[in-house]
Amino acid sequence: MAKQQLKKTMSKSDVIFLAVGAMLGWGWVVLSGDWILGAGFLGSIIAFVIGGLLICLIGLTYAELSSSMPETGGGLVFVNRAFGRKMGFAAAWAVLAGYVTVITFEAVALPTVIDYIVPVNHVGYLWTLNDWPVYTTWVLIGSGGALILTLLNYVGAKPAAIFQSVFTILMIATGILLLFGASFNGSTANLQPLFSDGAAGVITVLVMVPFLFVGFDVVPQVAEEINAPAKTISRILMISIVCAVIFYLLIVYGVSAALSKEQLETSSLATADAMASLFGSQVFGTILVIGGVAGIITSWNAFIIGASRIMYAMADRKMIPSWFMYIHPKYGTPTNAILFLGALAFLAPLLGRPALVWIVNAGGVGMVVGYILVALAFLRLRKTEPDLERPYKIKYWRTIGFGAVIMSLVFLTFYLPGMPAALVWPYEWIMLIGWTVIGLGLYAVTNRKLASPSQERSIANDKQA
Repeated sequence: MAKQQLKKTMSKSDVIFLAVGAMLGWGWVVLSGDWILGAGFLGSIIAFVIGGLLICLIGLTYAELSSSMPETGGGLVFVNRAFGRKMGFAAAWAVLAGYVTVITFEAVALPTVIDYIVPVNHVGYLWTLNDWPVYTTWVLIGSGGALILTLLNYVGAKPAAIFQSVFTILMIATGILLLFGASFNGSTANLQPLFSDGAAGVITVLVMVPFLFVGFDVVPQVAEEINAPAKTISRILMISIVCAVIFYLLIVYGVSAALSKEQLETSSLATADAMASLFGSQVFGTILVIGGVAGIITSWNAFIIGASRIMYAMADRKMIPSWFMYIHPKYGTPTNAILFLGALAFLAPLLGRPALVWIVNAGGVGMVVGYILVALAFLRLRKTEPDLERPYKIKYWRTIGFGAVIMSLVFLTFYLPGMPAALVWPYEWIMLIGWTVIGLGLYAVTNRKLASPSQERSIANDKQA
């Protein structure tokens, strides 16, 4: 029986909007005030420049490997080739943790933001989790969004990509409107103080930066579906990272020029309040929040696409049940994986907002672990396979590779007790350990079923591919 194939339906522009939309998300709306108060205007700019350069190191390793192995699965494919099947599974399962947490959290972010635009008197009390009451109407908004995005991805990658492009343009246009207002109506006096709390302030923002850029690695996940040469795909990945860095820098400037320190300290949604202040109307603040809603949707959509492709690739390599690799004969999408992810997002609002913060924090560890393993795979393949065709071959590979490893290790330490992003005991540690145990169990059960010669040859060929 011939292997089912994903369809090449994505254009170069589709992929740029996919990656940029994934990276920007909703953070630029809710966190800008924290950045500027924590580090000052210039301190925040420096933090984003440094953080952007560090992300570029990781992005370059992904870019070269993607051009060499343009296959669905991204990090799974790279690490599997460099270190074998078990390490490949570890890389894929770690990154999948990060993707799943974003998917579930966006289902909670949507009703939260809708409440800002159109305040809803929620009814249908269900229960209270972690001192937060959960209402039926609140759940329905998040679950409804999950249903729509699941159906959109079910019927094909191209419709989902078009949807992604439209909403990413809407989000970027909102950010440009903020910059326009700051250029004409902002005050340079508001840029003071340039620094807040010196180097410590810069570090508080720098800690957030890598996680604001999670999403560029969605590009390798859909490599088989991109209708473009492998070298071009790698360039798109790097262009996406640079575009996201520039966008964040412009947001820092726009909010800093619009609001004084005193106004920032009293603002609960600084970017929206900055827009309202610059144009002298709360209507413009609402417009910006609508752009933020677009950010939620683009991030949510991108991670459904990326996570479903990871699951497809893992199932294809007999690492998780083969049910996840089913490709719809008409739509050409991994529909079972999409339905599974959609079900998680549909149910997520039932947990309430606070509980999902724990899930997101625990999932962040997975993303950093995935970055480390990909960077190590990049270094190993340069040594073990120097003649591997690399359409996008980077210079100074040792410096870039070791820089990516060191940077990822440093950020991994931030999750340890006593550090800025330390995981909460016991909730987040239990989630992290639980996800690991589930993965090991799935891997063990699936591998015990590999008895036929054809399956064994498939795995052997996969190691040598």
